[in-house]
Amino acid sequence: MSYNDSVVVVCNDSINPVGLDWFCPETGIYTSLHPTVQLPTRPDIDVVTFTFSQKHDGQTALIDSAAGYSVSYSDLFPLVQSMAFGLIEKGIQKGDVVLILLPNSLLFPVLFLSVLYAGGVVTSMSPLSSEFEVQKQAAHANVKLGFCGAKHVEKLNEMGVSAIQVPDAFSSNQEFMEYCDLLKPRGDVKLISRPAIHQDDTAAILYSSGTTGASKGVVLSHGNLIATAELFVRCEASQYDETSSSNVYLAALPMFHIYGLSLFVIGLLSLGSGIVVMSRFSIDEAVQAIAQHKVTHFPVVPPILAALAAKAKGGCAGSLRSLKQVSVGASYTTKKVIDDFVQALPHVDFIQGYGLTESSAVGTRGFNTRNLRKYFSVGLLAPNMQAKVVDWVTGSLMSPGLTGELWLRGPGIMKGYLNNEEASREAVDKDGWLRTGDIVFFDLDGYLYIVDRLKDVIKYKGFQIAPGDLEEALISHPEIDDTAVTAGKDEVAGEVPVAFVVRSEGSSLSHKAVMDYVAQKVTPLFPLWLQICDSPTCKYPPHLHS
Repeated sequence: MSYNDSVVVVCNDSINPVGLDWFCPETGIYTSLHPTVQLPTRPDIDVVTFTFSQKHDGQTALIDSAAGYSVSYSDLFPLVQSMAFGLIEKGIQKGDVVLILLPNSLLFPVLFLSVLYAGGVVTSMSPLSSEFEVQKQAAHANVKLGFCGAKHVEKLNEMGVSAIQVPDAFSSNQEFMEYCDLLKPRGDVKLISRPAIHQDDTAAILYSSGTTGASKGVVLSHGNLIATAELFVRCEASQYDETSSSNVYLAALPMFHIYGLSLFVIGLLSLGSGIVVMSRFSIDEAVQAIAQHKVTHFPVVPPILAALAAKAKGGCAGSLRSLKQVSVGASYTTKKVIDDFVQALPHVDFIQGYGLTESSAVGTRGFNTRNLRKYFSVGLLAPNMQAKVVDWVTGSLMSPGLTGELWLRGPGIMKGYLNNEEASREAVDKDGWLRTGDIVFFDLDGYLYIVDRLKDVIKYKGFQIAPGDLEEALISHPEIDDTAVTAGKDEVAGEVPVAFVVRSEGSSLSHKAVMDYVAQKVTPLFPLWLQICDSPTCKYPPHLHS
Protein backbone atom coordinates (compact mmCIF):
# COMPACT_ATOMS: atom_id res chain seq x y z
CA MET A 1 0.00 0.00 0.00
CA SER A 2 1.30 3.44 -0.90
CA TYR A 3 0.67 6.58 1.09
CA ASN A 4 0.12 10.03 -0.36
CA ASP A 5 2.19 11.84 2.24
CA SER A 6 3.32 15.39 1.51
CA VAL A 7 6.87 16.58 1.09
CA VAL A 8 7.96 19.71 2.92
CA VAL A 9 7.89 22.66 0.54
CA VAL A 10 10.26 25.50 1.44
CA CYS A 11 8.94 28.94 0.49
CA ASN A 12 9.54 32.57 1.32
CA ASP A 13 7.58 33.50 4.45
CA SER A 14 6.98 37.06 3.26
CA ILE A 15 4.80 36.11 0.28
CA ASN A 16 2.10 33.60 -0.54
CA PRO A 17 3.65 31.69 -3.45
CA VAL A 18 0.72 29.37 -4.10
CA GLY A 19 -2.31 31.61 -3.54
CA LEU A 20 -3.82 29.56 -0.71
CA ASP A 21 -7.12 31.04 0.45
CA TRP A 22 -6.75 29.40 3.88
CA PHE A 23 -3.46 31.15 4.64
CA CYS A 24 -2.94 34.91 4.91
CA PRO A 25 0.72 35.88 4.41
CA GLU A 26 0.17 39.37 5.87
CA THR A 27 -1.09 38.10 9.21
CA GLY A 28 0.43 34.60 9.11
CA ILE A 29 -2.99 33.18 10.07
CA TYR A 30 -4.12 29.75 8.89
CA THR A 31 -7.89 29.13 8.84
CA SER A 32 -9.86 25.91 8.73
CA LEU A 33 -10.80 24.32 5.43
CA HIS A 34 -13.98 23.06 7.08
CA PRO A 35 -17.13 25.21 6.89
CA THR A 36 -17.69 27.51 9.87
CA VAL A 37 -19.99 26.01 12.52
CA GLN A 38 -22.65 28.18 14.12
CA LEU A 39 -22.22 27.80 17.88
CA PRO A 40 -25.00 28.85 20.28
CA THR A 41 -24.93 32.58 20.92
CA ARG A 42 -27.21 32.56 23.97
CA PRO A 43 -25.06 33.30 27.01
CA ASP A 44 -27.46 31.50 29.35
CA ILE A 45 -26.95 27.92 28.19
CA ASP A 46 -24.95 25.18 29.87
CA VAL A 47 -23.25 22.24 28.16
CA VAL A 48 -25.66 19.69 29.68
CA THR A 49 -28.77 21.47 28.40
CA PHE A 50 -27.05 21.89 25.04
CA THR A 51 -26.09 18.20 24.88
CA PHE A 52 -29.57 16.88 25.53
CA SER A 53 -31.29 19.44 23.29
CA GLN A 54 -29.67 18.02 20.16
CA LYS A 55 -31.97 16.01 17.89
CA HIS A 56 -31.02 12.41 17.07
CA ASP A 57 -32.61 8.98 16.95
CA GLY A 58 -30.09 7.21 19.20
CA GLN A 59 -31.48 4.41 21.37
CA THR A 60 -28.77 2.99 23.65
CA ALA A 61 -26.36 5.54 25.12
CA LEU A 62 -23.98 3.59 27.37
CA ILE A 63 -23.17 -0.13 27.53
CA ASP A 64 -20.93 -1.87 30.07
CA SER A 65 -18.55 -4.05 28.05
CA ALA A 66 -18.09 -6.62 30.84
CA ALA A 67 -21.50 -6.98 32.49
CA GLY A 68 -23.58 -5.99 29.47
CA TYR A 69 -26.07 -3.70 31.23
CA SER A 70 -26.92 -0.39 29.58
CA VAL A 71 -28.51 3.04 29.90
CA SER A 72 -30.85 4.26 27.16
CA TYR A 73 -30.99 7.80 25.83
CA SER A 74 -34.57 8.12 27.04
CA ASP A 75 -33.43 7.38 30.61
CA LEU A 76 -30.13 9.26 30.59
CA PHE A 77 -31.20 12.91 30.88
CA PRO A 78 -33.86 12.24 33.56
CA LEU A 79 -31.19 10.35 35.51
CA VAL A 80 -28.76 13.26 35.20
CA GLN A 81 -31.44 15.76 36.26
CA SER A 82 -32.48 13.70 39.26
CA MET A 83 -28.92 13.23 40.50
CA ALA A 84 -28.21 16.93 39.96
CA PHE A 85 -31.10 17.84 42.25
CA GLY A 86 -29.78 15.29 44.74
CA LEU A 87 -26.42 17.05 44.74
CA ILE A 88 -28.09 20.42 45.28
CA GLU A 89 -30.06 18.92 48.17
CA LYS A 90 -26.76 17.67 49.64
CA GLY A 91 -25.47 21.24 49.63
CA ILE A 92 -23.59 21.60 46.34
CA GLN A 93 -23.81 25.23 45.28
CA LYS A 94 -22.87 26.98 42.07
CA GLY A 95 -19.08 26.98 41.64
CA ASP A 96 -18.39 24.20 44.18
CA VAL A 97 -15.75 21.78 42.95
CA VAL A 98 -16.49 18.05 42.90
CA LEU A 99 -13.70 15.50 42.44
CA ILE A 100 -14.37 12.41 40.30
CA LEU A 101 -11.65 9.91 41.16
CA LEU A 102 -12.95 6.90 39.25
CA PRO A 103 -12.14 4.53 36.41
CA ASN A 104 -14.31 4.35 33.31
CA SER A 105 -17.87 3.27 34.02
CA LEU A 106 -21.43 4.10 33.03
CA LEU A 107 -21.59 6.14 36.22
CA PHE A 108 -18.73 8.48 35.24
CA PRO A 109 -20.56 10.51 32.56
CA VAL A 110 -23.75 10.53 34.63
CA LEU A 111 -21.88 11.99 37.61
CA PHE A 112 -19.97 14.49 35.48
CA LEU A 113 -23.08 15.82 33.76
CA SER A 114 -25.06 15.86 37.02
CA VAL A 115 -22.45 18.01 38.74
CA LEU A 116 -22.43 20.48 35.86
CA TYR A 117 -26.23 20.58 35.66
CA ALA A 118 -26.29 21.39 39.37
CA GLY A 119 -23.96 24.34 38.75
CA GLY A 120 -20.90 22.62 40.17
CA VAL A 121 -17.43 22.22 38.68
CA VAL A 122 -15.73 18.86 38.05
CA THR A 123 -12.07 18.07 38.54
CA SER A 124 -11.03 14.53 37.63
CA MET A 125 -8.08 12.29 38.38
CA SER A 126 -6.86 8.77 37.73
CA PRO A 127 -8.14 6.35 40.41
CA LEU A 128 -4.56 5.07 40.62
CA SER A 129 -3.35 8.46 41.87
CA SER A 130 -1.28 8.41 45.03
CA GLU A 131 -2.49 9.98 48.27
CA PHE A 132 0.07 12.75 47.78
CA GLU A 133 -1.29 13.58 44.32
CA VAL A 134 -4.91 13.48 45.46
CA GLN A 135 -4.18 15.73 48.41
CA LYS A 136 -2.31 18.20 46.21
CA GLN A 137 -5.01 18.48 43.53
CA ALA A 138 -7.93 18.47 45.97
CA ALA A 139 -6.37 21.28 47.97
CA HIS A 140 -5.44 23.34 44.91
CA ALA A 141 -8.89 23.03 43.35
CA ASN A 142 -10.64 23.55 46.72
CA VAL A 143 -12.67 20.37 46.37
CA LYS A 144 -15.91 20.16 48.41
CA LEU A 145 -17.12 16.68 47.49
CA GLY A 146 -15.45 13.60 46.03
CA PHE A 147 -16.67 10.43 44.31
CA CYS A 148 -14.07 7.69 44.71
CA GLY A 149 -13.34 4.04 45.45
CA ALA A 150 -12.72 2.72 48.95
CA LYS A 151 -8.98 3.43 48.63
CA HIS A 152 -9.38 7.22 48.82
CA VAL A 153 -12.40 7.72 51.09
CA GLU A 154 -10.48 8.04 54.36
CA LYS A 155 -7.85 10.39 52.92
CA LEU A 156 -10.45 12.75 51.47
CA ASN A 157 -12.37 12.77 54.73
CA GLU A 158 -9.17 13.64 56.60
CA MET A 159 -8.82 16.65 54.30
CA GLY A 160 -12.32 17.82 55.15
CA VAL A 161 -13.71 16.65 51.79
CA SER A 162 -16.98 14.77 51.96
CA ALA A 163 -16.31 11.50 50.12
CA ILE A 164 -18.98 9.32 48.53
CA GLN A 165 -17.76 5.77 47.93
CA VAL A 166 -18.47 4.18 44.57
CA PRO A 167 -18.39 0.37 44.09
CA ASP A 168 -15.59 -1.04 41.95
CA ALA A 169 -18.14 -2.39 39.47
CA PHE A 170 -21.85 -3.02 38.94
CA SER A 171 -22.94 -6.47 37.82
CA SER A 172 -26.36 -5.50 36.50
CA ASN A 173 -28.64 -2.65 35.57
CA GLN A 174 -30.50 -3.20 38.84
CA GLU A 175 -27.33 -2.69 40.91
CA PHE A 176 -26.44 0.38 38.88
CA MET A 177 -29.89 1.97 39.29
CA GLU A 178 -30.02 1.13 42.99
CA TYR A 179 -26.78 3.03 43.50
CA CYS A 180 -28.02 5.96 41.43
CA ASP A 181 -31.17 6.04 43.58
CA LEU A 182 -28.98 6.71 46.63
CA LEU A 183 -27.89 9.98 45.01
CA LYS A 184 -31.38 11.16 44.14
CA PRO A 185 -33.14 13.84 46.24
CA ARG A 186 -35.15 12.73 49.24
CA GLY A 187 -37.35 15.80 49.37
CA ASP A 188 -39.80 17.37 46.92
CA VAL A 189 -37.93 18.14 43.68
CA LYS A 190 -40.28 21.08 43.05
CA LEU A 191 -38.78 22.79 46.08
CA ILE A 192 -35.20 22.45 44.75
CA SER A 193 -34.09 25.25 42.45
CA ARG A 194 -31.24 24.98 39.97
CA PRO A 195 -28.92 28.00 39.63
CA ALA A 196 -28.68 29.97 36.41
CA ILE A 197 -25.66 28.76 34.43
CA HIS A 198 -23.95 30.67 31.61
CA GLN A 199 -21.58 29.63 28.86
CA ASP A 200 -18.74 31.55 30.50
CA ASP A 201 -19.18 29.81 33.85
CA THR A 202 -16.50 27.29 34.79
CA ALA A 203 -17.45 23.67 34.12
CA ALA A 204 -14.23 21.71 34.68
CA ILE A 205 -10.72 22.02 36.07
CA LEU A 206 -8.44 19.49 34.41
CA TYR A 207 -4.78 19.27 35.26
CA SER A 208 -2.06 19.58 32.62
CA SER A 209 1.63 20.48 32.65
CA GLY A 210 1.01 22.99 29.87
CA THR A 211 4.16 24.02 28.02
CA THR A 212 6.52 23.71 30.97
CA GLY A 213 6.83 23.17 34.70
CA ALA A 214 4.54 21.44 37.17
CA SER A 215 0.95 20.49 36.40
CA LYS A 216 -1.58 23.31 36.44
CA GLY A 217 -5.37 23.45 36.68
CA VAL A 218 -6.83 24.16 33.26
CA VAL A 219 -10.10 26.06 33.69
CA LEU A 220 -12.67 25.14 31.03
CA SER A 221 -16.04 26.83 30.65
CA HIS A 222 -19.39 25.46 29.55
CA GLY A 223 -18.81 27.29 26.28
CA ASN A 224 -15.45 25.55 25.87
CA LEU A 225 -17.12 22.14 26.27
CA ILE A 226 -19.89 23.05 23.81
CA ALA A 227 -17.11 23.86 21.34
CA THR A 228 -15.59 20.45 22.11
CA ALA A 229 -18.81 18.71 21.17
CA GLU A 230 -19.37 20.69 17.99
CA LEU A 231 -15.87 21.33 16.64
CA PHE A 232 -14.04 18.16 17.67
CA VAL A 233 -16.52 15.32 18.08
CA ARG A 234 -19.19 16.29 15.53
CA CYS A 235 -16.47 17.30 13.04
CA GLU A 236 -15.01 13.79 13.19
CA ALA A 237 -18.33 11.97 13.20
CA SER A 238 -19.67 13.91 10.20
CA GLN A 239 -17.06 12.51 7.81
CA TYR A 240 -19.29 9.62 6.81
CA ASP A 241 -22.67 9.24 5.14
CA GLU A 242 -24.17 7.23 8.00
CA THR A 243 -26.03 9.01 10.79
CA SER A 244 -24.08 9.44 14.01
CA SER A 245 -26.70 7.45 15.93
CA SER A 246 -25.71 4.34 13.96
CA ASN A 247 -22.12 4.59 15.19
CA VAL A 248 -20.88 2.52 18.11
CA TYR A 249 -17.73 3.68 19.92
CA LEU A 250 -15.47 1.66 22.20
CA ALA A 251 -14.46 3.70 25.25
CA ALA A 252 -11.10 2.37 26.38
CA LEU A 253 -9.49 5.80 26.80
CA PRO A 254 -9.75 7.11 30.37
CA MET A 255 -12.66 9.48 30.90
CA PHE A 256 -10.66 11.49 33.44
CA HIS A 257 -8.37 12.62 30.57
CA ILE A 258 -9.47 15.34 28.12
CA TYR A 259 -9.32 12.93 25.15
CA GLY A 260 -11.75 10.40 26.62
CA LEU A 261 -13.79 13.07 28.42
CA SER A 262 -14.45 15.07 25.27
CA LEU A 263 -15.70 12.01 23.39
CA PHE A 264 -17.47 9.70 25.81
CA VAL A 265 -18.71 12.13 28.46
CA ILE A 266 -19.69 15.12 26.33
CA GLY A 267 -19.62 15.06 22.54
CA LEU A 268 -20.96 11.65 21.53
CA LEU A 269 -23.96 11.92 23.83
CA SER A 270 -25.12 14.93 21.80
CA LEU A 271 -25.00 12.82 18.62
CA GLY A 272 -26.91 9.75 19.75
CA SER A 273 -24.00 7.35 19.26
CA GLY A 274 -23.67 4.16 21.30
CA ILE A 275 -20.73 4.00 23.72
CA VAL A 276 -19.37 0.66 24.92
CA VAL A 277 -17.44 1.35 28.13
CA MET A 278 -14.38 -0.59 29.28
CA SER A 279 -13.38 -0.08 32.91
CA ARG A 280 -9.84 -1.29 32.23
CA PHE A 281 -8.16 -1.89 28.90
CA SER A 282 -7.29 -5.38 27.73
CA ILE A 283 -6.61 -6.00 24.06
CA ASP A 284 -8.33 -9.41 24.17
CA GLU A 285 -11.41 -7.93 25.84
CA ALA A 286 -11.36 -5.03 23.37
CA VAL A 287 -11.40 -7.40 20.40
CA GLN A 288 -14.23 -9.34 22.01
CA ALA A 289 -16.21 -6.14 22.64
CA ILE A 290 -15.72 -4.94 19.06
CA ALA A 291 -17.07 -8.22 17.70
CA GLN A 292 -19.94 -8.55 20.19
CA HIS A 293 -21.23 -4.97 19.97
CA LYS A 294 -20.30 -4.35 16.31
CA VAL A 295 -18.13 -1.38 17.25
CA THR A 296 -17.61 1.03 14.34
CA HIS A 297 -15.25 3.63 15.90
CA PHE A 298 -12.30 3.06 18.22
CA PRO A 299 -10.35 6.12 19.48
CA VAL A 300 -6.96 4.98 20.80
CA VAL A 301 -3.46 5.97 21.87
CA PRO A 302 -0.38 4.60 20.07
CA PRO A 303 0.22 1.52 22.29
CA ILE A 304 -3.39 0.38 21.76
CA LEU A 305 -3.00 0.97 18.02
CA ALA A 306 0.09 -1.26 18.00
CA ALA A 307 -1.69 -3.97 20.01
CA LEU A 308 -4.69 -3.86 17.68
CA ALA A 309 -2.48 -4.24 14.61
CA ALA A 310 -0.71 -7.21 16.21
CA LYS A 311 -4.05 -8.87 16.97
CA ALA A 312 -5.23 -8.37 13.40
CA LYS A 313 -2.01 -9.85 12.02
CA GLY A 314 -2.33 -12.72 14.49
CA GLY A 315 -5.62 -13.90 13.04
CA CYS A 316 -8.25 -11.70 14.71
CA ALA A 317 -8.97 -9.48 11.69
CA GLY A 318 -12.35 -11.16 11.21
CA SER A 319 -13.44 -10.05 14.69
CA LEU A 320 -12.61 -6.45 13.72
CA ARG A 321 -14.58 -6.28 10.49
CA SER A 322 -17.22 -3.94 11.96
CA LEU A 323 -14.61 -1.21 12.48
CA LYS A 324 -14.95 1.75 10.15
CA GLN A 325 -12.58 4.20 11.81
CA VAL A 326 -9.69 4.10 14.26
CA SER A 327 -8.38 7.47 15.43
CA VAL A 328 -5.22 8.04 17.41
CA GLY A 329 -4.13 11.00 19.50
CA ALA A 330 -2.59 12.16 22.80
CA SER A 331 0.95 11.13 21.85
CA TYR A 332 3.40 10.74 18.97
CA THR A 333 2.78 7.68 16.77
CA THR A 334 5.74 6.14 14.93
CA LYS A 335 5.67 5.45 11.20
CA LYS A 336 6.14 1.74 11.83
CA VAL A 337 3.09 1.49 14.08
CA ILE A 338 0.98 3.32 11.49
CA ASP A 339 2.31 1.18 8.63
CA ASP A 340 1.61 -2.01 10.56
CA PHE A 341 -1.95 -0.97 11.37
CA VAL A 342 -2.92 0.21 7.88
CA GLN A 343 -1.51 -2.96 6.31
CA ALA A 344 -3.23 -5.21 8.87
CA LEU A 345 -6.65 -3.51 8.60
CA PRO A 346 -6.84 -1.82 5.18
CA HIS A 347 -10.64 -1.50 5.35
CA VAL A 348 -10.44 0.80 8.39
CA ASP A 349 -10.23 4.57 7.95
CA PHE A 350 -7.20 5.53 10.04
CA ILE A 351 -6.78 9.13 11.17
CA GLN A 352 -4.71 11.08 13.66
CA GLY A 353 -5.79 14.13 15.61
CA TYR A 354 -4.32 16.88 17.73
CA GLY A 355 -5.67 18.79 20.68
CA LEU A 356 -4.69 19.90 24.17
CA THR A 357 -6.37 20.15 27.52
CA GLU A 358 -5.85 23.91 27.14
CA SER A 359 -7.84 23.86 23.86
CA SER A 360 -10.63 21.61 25.21
CA ALA A 361 -9.29 18.90 22.84
CA VAL A 362 -10.17 21.12 19.85
CA GLY A 363 -7.33 21.39 17.35
CA THR A 364 -7.22 19.19 14.26
CA ARG A 365 -8.70 15.95 12.99
CA GLY A 366 -7.57 13.64 10.22
CA PHE A 367 -9.62 13.82 7.05
CA ASN A 368 -9.14 11.18 4.37
CA THR A 369 -10.70 11.22 0.93
CA ARG A 370 -10.66 8.66 -1.88
CA ASN A 371 -7.58 10.30 -3.41
CA LEU A 372 -5.94 11.87 -0.37
CA ARG A 373 -4.82 9.75 2.57
CA LYS A 374 -2.32 11.49 4.79
CA TYR A 375 -1.85 8.99 7.58
CA PHE A 376 1.19 10.71 9.07
CA SER A 377 -0.51 14.09 9.44
CA VAL A 378 -2.68 15.03 12.42
CA GLY A 379 -5.18 16.42 9.92
CA LEU A 380 -6.90 19.68 9.08
CA LEU A 381 -7.71 22.50 11.48
CA ALA A 382 -11.06 21.99 13.15
CA PRO A 383 -13.92 24.31 12.16
CA ASN A 384 -13.78 27.84 13.62
CA MET A 385 -10.11 27.39 14.58
CA GLN A 386 -7.18 29.56 13.53
CA ALA A 387 -3.46 28.86 13.74
CA LYS A 388 -0.10 30.54 13.41
CA VAL A 389 3.30 28.92 12.96
CA VAL A 390 5.82 31.13 14.74
CA ASP A 391 9.61 30.94 14.72
CA TRP A 392 10.34 30.43 18.42
CA VAL A 393 13.59 32.43 18.23
CA THR A 394 12.80 35.38 15.96
CA GLY A 395 9.00 35.50 16.23
CA SER A 396 8.66 35.42 12.42
CA LEU A 397 5.41 34.04 10.98
CA MET A 398 6.00 30.94 8.89
CA SER A 399 4.33 29.98 5.60
CA PRO A 400 3.27 26.44 4.62
CA GLY A 401 6.26 24.09 4.55
CA LEU A 402 8.23 25.98 7.21
CA THR A 403 8.42 24.82 10.81
CA GLY A 404 7.72 26.82 13.93
CA GLU A 405 5.75 26.75 17.17
CA LEU A 406 2.02 26.20 16.74
CA TRP A 407 -0.28 28.90 18.12
CA LEU A 408 -4.04 28.23 18.23
CA ARG A 409 -7.04 30.52 18.63
CA GLY A 410 -10.72 29.65 18.78
CA PRO A 411 -13.72 28.92 21.00
CA GLY A 412 -12.07 25.91 22.66
CA ILE A 413 -9.22 27.86 24.24
CA MET A 414 -9.27 27.66 28.05
CA LYS A 415 -10.21 30.47 30.41
CA GLY A 416 -6.75 30.16 31.97
CA TYR A 417 -4.85 28.28 34.67
CA LEU A 418 -6.42 28.14 38.12
CA ASN A 419 -4.84 30.61 40.57
CA ASN A 420 -1.88 31.21 38.24
CA GLU A 421 -2.16 34.49 36.34
CA GLU A 422 1.50 34.48 35.31
CA ALA A 423 1.31 31.04 33.69
CA SER A 424 -2.00 32.02 32.06
CA ARG A 425 -0.45 35.11 30.47
CA GLU A 426 2.52 33.09 29.26
CA ALA A 427 0.24 30.48 27.68
CA VAL A 428 -2.45 32.71 26.13
CA ASP A 429 -1.66 36.22 24.88
CA LYS A 430 -3.95 39.25 24.99
CA ASP A 431 -5.33 38.41 21.53
CA GLY A 432 -6.37 34.90 22.58
CA TRP A 433 -3.53 32.93 20.96
CA LEU A 434 -2.53 29.76 22.83
CA ARG A 435 1.17 28.94 22.57
CA THR A 436 1.14 25.15 22.34
CA GLY A 437 4.89 24.49 22.63
CA ASP A 438 4.66 22.05 19.70
CA ILE A 439 6.83 22.46 16.60
CA VAL A 440 4.83 21.93 13.41
CA PHE A 441 4.37 22.75 9.74
CA PHE A 442 1.39 22.88 7.37
CA ASP A 443 1.67 21.31 3.93
CA LEU A 444 0.18 22.84 0.78
CA ASP A 445 -3.09 20.94 1.27
CA GLY A 446 -3.61 22.44 4.73
CA TYR A 447 -2.64 19.32 6.68
CA LEU A 448 -0.69 19.77 9.90
CA TYR A 449 2.39 17.75 10.89
CA ILE A 450 3.92 17.58 14.37
CA VAL A 451 7.71 17.67 14.17
CA ASP A 452 8.90 18.13 17.76
CA ARG A 453 8.05 20.10 20.85
CA LEU A 454 9.55 22.90 22.88
CA LYS A 455 7.80 22.02 26.12
CA ASP A 456 9.36 19.61 28.59
CA VAL A 457 6.28 17.48 29.25
CA ILE A 458 6.91 13.74 28.94
CA LYS A 459 4.32 11.72 26.98
CA TYR A 460 4.07 8.12 28.22
CA LYS A 461 1.43 6.10 26.32
CA GLY A 462 -0.59 9.29 25.87
CA PHE A 463 -0.40 10.32 29.52
CA GLN A 464 1.27 13.62 30.38
CA ILE A 465 4.04 13.48 32.98
CA ALA A 466 5.34 16.81 34.21
CA PRO A 467 9.07 16.56 35.02
CA GLY A 468 8.52 19.23 37.66
CA ASP A 469 6.06 17.01 39.53
CA LEU A 470 8.54 14.12 39.62
CA GLU A 471 11.35 16.44 40.67
CA GLU A 472 9.16 17.80 43.48
CA ALA A 473 8.48 14.27 44.71
CA LEU A 474 12.15 13.25 44.55
CA ILE A 475 13.61 16.35 46.18
CA SER A 476 11.27 15.94 49.15
CA HIS A 477 13.33 12.89 50.21
CA PRO A 478 15.63 13.96 53.10
CA GLU A 479 18.66 12.17 51.56
CA ILE A 480 18.36 13.71 48.07
CA ASP A 481 20.21 16.99 47.50
CA ASP A 482 19.39 17.56 43.85
CA THR A 483 17.49 15.96 41.00
CA ALA A 484 16.61 16.46 37.36
CA VAL A 485 14.05 14.62 35.22
CA THR A 486 14.03 14.36 31.45
CA ALA A 487 12.57 12.07 28.78
CA GLY A 488 14.01 8.87 27.34
CA LYS A 489 12.78 7.48 24.03
CA ASP A 490 10.84 4.22 24.03
CA GLU A 491 9.57 2.45 20.89
CA VAL A 492 6.29 1.29 22.45
CA ALA A 493 5.48 3.93 25.06
CA GLY A 494 6.88 6.92 23.15
CA GLU A 495 8.77 8.33 26.11
CA VAL A 496 9.58 7.35 29.69
CA PRO A 497 10.83 9.62 32.46
CA VAL A 498 14.55 9.51 33.27
CA ALA A 499 15.55 10.78 36.71
CA PHE A 500 19.03 11.84 37.85
CA VAL A 501 19.38 11.96 41.62
CA VAL A 502 22.24 13.36 43.72
CA ARG A 503 22.48 11.76 47.16
CA SER A 504 23.33 13.72 50.28
CA GLU A 505 26.92 13.41 51.43
CA GLY A 506 27.41 10.15 53.33
CA SER A 507 24.05 8.74 52.21
CA SER A 508 23.79 5.13 51.05
CA LEU A 509 20.33 5.60 49.55
CA SER A 510 19.63 2.70 47.19
CA HIS A 511 17.78 2.56 43.90
CA LYS A 512 15.06 0.47 45.49
CA ALA A 513 14.60 2.94 48.32
CA VAL A 514 14.20 5.81 45.83
CA MET A 515 11.78 3.83 43.66
CA ASP A 516 9.70 2.83 46.69
CA TYR A 517 9.61 6.45 47.85
CA VAL A 518 8.50 7.73 44.44
CA ALA A 519 5.82 5.04 44.24
CA GLN A 520 4.21 6.54 47.36
CA LYS A 521 4.15 10.00 45.79
CA VAL A 522 3.03 9.58 42.19
CA THR A 523 0.60 7.57 40.11
CA PRO A 524 2.09 4.12 39.34
CA LEU A 525 1.29 4.33 35.63
CA PHE A 526 4.79 4.45 34.21
CA PRO A 527 8.30 3.06 34.64
CA LEU A 528 11.07 5.35 35.89
CA TRP A 529 14.63 5.12 34.63
CA LEU A 530 16.81 6.17 37.56
CA GLN A 531 20.46 7.07 38.00
CA ILE A 532 21.84 7.87 41.46
CA CYS A 533 24.93 10.04 41.63
CA ASP A 534 27.18 11.15 44.48
CA SER A 535 28.12 14.36 42.65
CA PRO A 536 26.03 17.01 40.90
CA THR A 537 28.36 16.73 37.88
CA CYS A 538 27.35 13.13 37.00
CA LYS A 539 26.99 12.49 33.28
CA TYR A 540 24.29 10.70 31.30
CA PRO A 541 24.27 7.31 33.01
CA PRO A 542 25.85 4.21 31.54
CA HIS A 543 23.35 2.14 33.53
CA LEU A 544 19.72 3.06 34.12
CA HIS A 545 17.58 1.19 36.62
CA SER A 546 13.80 0.99 36.32
